[in-house]
Amino acid sequence: MLQQDLVSIVVPIYKVEKYLNRCIETIVNQTYKNIEIILIDDGSPDNCGAMADEYAQLDSRIIVIHKKNGGLSDARNIGMKYVTGDFTIFVDSDDWLDKNMIEEMVNISRKHKADVVQSAFYYAYKDYLLFDDRYYKKDDPPIILGNKALMAELVVNERIKNFAWGKLYKTKIIKDIPFKKGVLFEDVFWAHNVMHLVNTYVIVHQPLYFYLQRSDSIVSTYTHRNLDILEGLKERHYFIEEYYPELTIESYKVILRNSLIHYNLLLMNSKKDKSSLHKRKIQAYIKDHYNEFQIAVKGDKQLEQQLRLFAIHPYFNICLLFVWKVLRKCKMLSKPIGLERINVKTKGDLINEEAS
Repeated sequence: MLQQDLVSIVVPIYKVEKYLNRCIETIVNQTYKNIEIILIDDGSPDNCGAMADEYAQLDSRIIVIHKKNGGLSDARNIGMKYVTGDFTIFVDSDDWLDKNMIEEMVNISRKHKADVVQSAFYYAYKDYLLFDDRYYKKDDPPIILGNKALMAELVVNERIKNFAWGKLYKTKIIKDIPFKKGVLFEDVFWAHNVMHLVNTYVIVHQPLYFYLQRSDSIVSTYTHRNLDILEGLKERHYFIEEYYPELTIESYKVILRNSLIHYNLLLMNSKKDKSSLHKRKIQAYIKDHYNEFQIAVKGDKQLEQQLRLFAIHPYFNICLLFVWKVLRKCKMLSKPIGLERINVKTKGDLINEEAS
């Protein structure tokens, strides 16, 4: 195939010495060769910077930028200043790509004149992969969405994730939209601004991206900074109210669901919220928007129950979750639909390439 379109691949790097070789190897060995690889060493204290420089000496397509640590958003923003490609892909430096990913996605973009192409992905664990087959199968034909359908799916965050990675963007769409610095879940603050400009969005169901799942649990690593996601969802909500008012109710539903989750996580990490400041803030927000939440959860029996009990007292909601857990364990309540599990031995050697 002709490979006249240049694809820029932006890879922020920080403390991933164990995984970096695998990531870069799967990029340089893509079947699509007309690429520029922008590696941003975000002040990594390990050997990542030197490793990136070594790759740059071996491959002229690689550009390495060394900078003081400023976080993922800052690294991506710096990387975008060096992008010259027609298309841009973001790759997290502990993840990796199928060798055909870029070729497949460029072909799809050309065929459908798409502004953004989204690839399916694997949740990659040490010994297995998970694939979300609840909505689509791997051999299903691509789905083509216009702007309104795209924004509706983005708000729900099921078929279309807020992740910046795993997508091929026309560079002109994203070049003037920086990531918000100093926050976690920066993609939530960014994605809706990008998708607002998209006319044609294509979903490819073949999993071409491997999203590494670290062993640390969210409970053990949880801090108040995880609450940035709530701020991102609220910021997006104001945007939705202005440009897509028909999605306001669904947006409230997503905010409520995430608020309940993070209230529970704060309870499980009480030492990190000793004054209960963050729990009170969540509780106050739910109280202030209770009427809107009531409308949003109508028809969702479980979320209706949670909201009602939380309004009486947050601990009542905790009790309800415990009861549901017991009922599922006793098989008196159906478990949520799971994901397809794939034995790593059937997926080649990449998943087993844990660096020493």
